[in-house]
Amino acid sequence: MEIHGTVYDILHNKSGTICSTTPDDTVYEAIRQMGERNIGALVVLENDEVIGVLSERDYSRKVVLQGRTSRDTKVGEIISRPAITVRSKDSIEKCMQLMTSNRIRHLPVVDDEGLVGMISIGDLVTWVMQSQRHTIEQLQGYISGEYPG
Repeated sequence: MEIHGTVYDILHNKSGTICSTTPDDTVYEAIRQMGERNIGALVVLENDEVIGVLSERDYSRKVVLQGRTSRDTKVGEIISRPAITVRSKDSIEKCMQLMTSNRIRHLPVVDDEGLVGMISIGDLVTWVMQSQRHTIEQLQGYISGEYPG
């Protein structure tokens, strides 16, 4: 099944809030922000440039399992670099391929004007489910003779 749509389509249906941190922030502050916002990752910005992503996975593997403390560890010490990013015009399929091949769950969206958003694997799953639902409704309408096309 071909998946239609672009990153722009997903961003258009999300809130405009982009949550970020800097490499100089403590991991504790970043994790606290993620907990308050109920999100699984933050874009890491340095001088308004995306340099990486901090995820819950980074925290668990690079702080907890290595015996570090979140209050003494800087975000820049544990982030996934370089950031794997997409553009607004990129396809949903491309995003799914990038996430799968790189085993990541979040993609910052960067256009010419800089960071414009972030999409997650959950956003993609929701998009695919809605797309499949729409296709099924069209097929049912066509079969029953109610589809005008």
